[in-house]
Amino acid sequence: MKDTLEPGIEHSFTFAINESKLVPALYPESDEFQVMPNVFATGYMVGLIEWTCIQALNPHLDWPEEQTVGTHIDVNHVAATPPGLEVTAKVKLVTVDGKRLVFEVEAHDGIDLITKGRHERFIINKAKFDRKLQEKSMAKNT
Repeated sequence: MKDTLEPGIEHSFTFAINESKLVPALYPESDEFQVMPNVFATGYMVGLIEWTCIQALNPHLDWPEEQTVGTHIDVNHVAATPPGLEVTAKVKLVTVDGKRLVFEVEAHDGIDLITKGRHERFIINKAKFDRKLQEKSMAKNT
């Protein structure tokens, strides 16, 4: 990680919501999801927050050797967003505790605030992380 990784880093990212990011698209195998409203899915909202945090962090890491993974999310989803609107996620790094990073996050769809909360990420060494995943996969097959 670089010396520039410190609290106060802010970033925003805007994404146009289309059919592929609605509740029925979240798990196409789910009959229950197929009959739910055609609104921006909470799962995709969480992904958008993570993506925005990753964009904020990458200039301050030795990317791609160093990356971050999400370890905790505490957000609400207080307003429905139909397709066609743009959602802007805004993140602010508030804590750097070794490899543990904490963000204040929020997102707005141009009409309503749709979420606000906190998100934690952890800095990993990609090669080491991949080795551990490989070991876990091999253990599953024995």
